[in-house]
Amino acid sequence: MTVAQRRGRRIMMTPAELDTFLTEQRTCRVATVSADGRPHVSALWFVWDGTSLWLYSLTRSRRWAELRARPHIAVVVDDGEEYGELRGVELSGTVEFVGEAPRTGEACPELDAPERLFAAKNFGLDSMPHDGRHAWLRLTPDAVASWDFRKMGSPQPPAEG
Repeated sequence: MTVAQRRGRRIMMTPAELDTFLTEQRTCRVATVSADGRPHVSALWFVWDGTSLWLYSLTRSRRWAELRARPHIAVVVDDGEEYGELRGVELSGTVEFVGEAPRTGEACPELDAPERLFAAKNFGLDSMPHDGRHAWLRLTPDAVASWDFRKMGSPQPPAEG
């Protein structure tokens, strides 16, 4: 079940805009929570398949350990320099671990499409190179919030104070 966006409907992306944005972008910020409740944010490359965000994470990372203990995640993908250009998406939910960890290239039909997309997008290759250090996480989001400030025309940034 995906939670509908309640705020900012005027600037939210349409499903087609969201799909295009997530397909074009390369880097996301992944938020996890440690055992003592401290948040941890790290950057990762990803690929979007139209339904799920696929993350290729180091298996010996803090992020991986935290997700093994608590698979809840929030991910932000954003873009833009000037205030009126800002756009992005926040996706949240529970990750699933897919394939062997670390990934060595064992047959896993579920990974055929994401690995092909990831290899083309990030490495310019037809097939995925496996280094024995990374493995796959799939986020099929429960909630999605998006924004595209370009839809506001030429807004002024909020006054400081």
